[in-house]
Amino acid sequence: MEAIISLLEGYLSNETILRRTVVAVVAIIIFILGVGLSVIFVGVTNPIRRRLGMINASESNKGALSLKIATAVGPVAAFILPKEDLERDKVKTDLYRAGYHSPQALQVFYALKAVLTVGLAVVALLVSRFVPSVSSQTLMLYVAIAAAVGLLAPNYVLSKSLERRLRMLRNGFPDALDLLVVCVESGLGLGPALQRVADEISVSHPELSLELATVNAEMRAGVQREKALKNLSERTGLPDIRGLVGLLVQSMRFGTSVADALRIYAEEFRDKRMQAAEEQAAKIGTKMIFPLVLFMFPVFFVVAVGPAALRIIDAFGTLG
Repeated sequence: MEAIISLLEGYLSNETILRRTVVAVVAIIIFILGVGLSVIFVGVTNPIRRRLGMINASESNKGALSLKIATAVGPVAAFILPKEDLERDKVKTDLYRAGYHSPQALQVFYALKAVLTVGLAVVALLVSRFVPSVSSQTLMLYVAIAAAVGLLAPNYVLSKSLERRLRMLRNGFPDALDLLVVCVESGLGLGPALQRVADEISVSHPELSLELATVNAEMRAGVQREKALKNLSERTGLPDIRGLVGLLVQSMRFGTSVADALRIYAEEFRDKRMQAAEEQAAKIGTKMIFPLVLFMFPVFFVVAVGPAALRIIDAFGTLG
């Protein structure tokens, strides 16, 4: 290991070899980018793929841009998609939970990562031409940082989108649960009750409304209720919905009253929300310490002690 480190240090200290290496890396990147663009161009101009894209676009106008991207990326999808099924399924699940329901979302996501990784690295190289004072080592560092940003930025945006959608589902779940209890206690079955709740909250909470309507559509299409409810839990990934689904599945399996089970779960969930609110309120005192120390106390001392300090300075000035 020490021999390898010393060899790398000697290699980086040679300015000529380093420049040649940078030129070779740039040439390889441009060559790969050119090959990828040519393959994508051939895929776009392929009449078979274009016809398939037109057929799919005629079936659904929504997601036309992602469909075009997926059609173009089709020839190189095997090179940019992950090989492990576990990673592929995880990213696909995260994309669906984040609200990207298009069948081509996985291909578009990894195509975007590949384009940003190569594109930002090339942009960093092009910008460096206008800054001749940058050394080769610094240039390689900037290129590596740009490529890392292009590689990690889609994952960051996906995680933020997932957090935002989970927060929106969590905010709409209490209202949906109360409405579901009212509908079931009034005599509606589980399927019609879910559809009624989905219709009522379609304006205030459209994400949760879509998920509940999907459950009802699956049950009407012939999917078993337990399977449709478990699919809801898998699609949303929300612990509150997972608990509700488990309760409903157990109630239907053992033949107990769904209305009673929903009423008990609503009461427990209301207590849980109250405890969470009390916990957040108890943390306010600790969280307020830092703003008080950094912003309020210095201003208070300036206002309270400032005039006295000025008078003391004037007094010592007159004595001198």
